[in-house]
Amino acid sequence: MAALGEIVPMPVAAIFADTGSEPSEVYDWVDWMSERLPFPVLRVKRGGDSLEKFGCRMKTMPDGRKFPKCYIPWFTRGADGATGMVTRRSCTKEYKIRPVQKAARRVSGITRGQTEVGCVQWIGLSREEVWRVKDSRVGWQRNRWPLIEMDMSRANCLFWMESHGYPRPPRSACVFCPFRSDSEWRYLAARAPSDFRRAVEFETAANAARRSDFDRQSRLFLHRSCVALADVDFRSEDEKGQLDLWPAECEGVCGV
Repeated sequence: MAALGEIVPMPVAAIFADTGSEPSEVYDWVDWMSERLPFPVLRVKRGGDSLEKFGCRMKTMPDGRKFPKCYIPWFTRGADGATGMVTRRSCTKEYKIRPVQKAARRVSGITRGQTEVGCVQWIGLSREEVWRVKDSRVGWQRNRWPLIEMDMSRANCLFWMESHGYPRPPRSACVFCPFRSDSEWRYLAARAPSDFRRAVEFETAANAARRSDFDRQSRLFLHRSCVALADVDFRSEDEKGQLDLWPAECEGVCGV
C-alpha cells in the first residue's frame, strides 16, 4: 500500500526480524517482496543461534541452578498431572523487538542520548489486534498503526492483496509457536512437513535439556492439549465423526 502511495509518506525501509525459525514460505515471501518494493527490506537477527537452538540452551545461576536462556510460552504438565502455561515470555523481546529497534535506530540516524522523536515506526497490526497497540518505550521513536487507522481487518488485507493481483501472504510465526491453532498446525504438517518436523524435534530437544538441567518433574508441550506434538490428532470434529447438530447460524432468539 505504501509502494502505491495509499499510505504516506514513503517509508525509508521495511524491517523483517528473522528468528531463524520461520516457515520456509515466509522466507520465500520476504524474497518476493524485496524484489518489488521501492524501498529496502532489511533482515535483522539477534545474532548467534536461531531461536530453536537458543530456546534449548540453559544458563547457570551463581547457586548452581539452571534456567532456560530464552522463554517461549510453553504449555506444561507437572508430575501431579496439573497443566499450565509458561507466562514468562522473552522470545518476542529478544528476537523481535530489540533487533527491530536497533535497526530502526541505525536507519533513522538516532544519536546516543537523543530523546526527541526522530523515527516513526509503522506496525502492521490489523483491526482484530487493536488490543496490542502500545506506545514506544523509547523517547526517540513514535509508533503508528496504518491498518488500524484505516479500520482494516485481516480479511480486508487479504482482499486488497487479491484485488491487486498479488499472491496470498503467509502468516509469520515460528514453526514451533505454541499459539498456533489446530488448523494452522494441520496446514504446517500437510503443506510444509519439514517445518513440522522441526517443531517436533524442537519440543523433544527442549524437554531433554529441561529434564537434565532444570526440572525433572514437568514436561513442556507445544500443543495446548499437553500431548506430544507428534501424537496430536489435528483432525476437525467433523473429520472425527462428530455430527454438527447446529448447522444454522444463531438467530439470536435462544431462550425466547
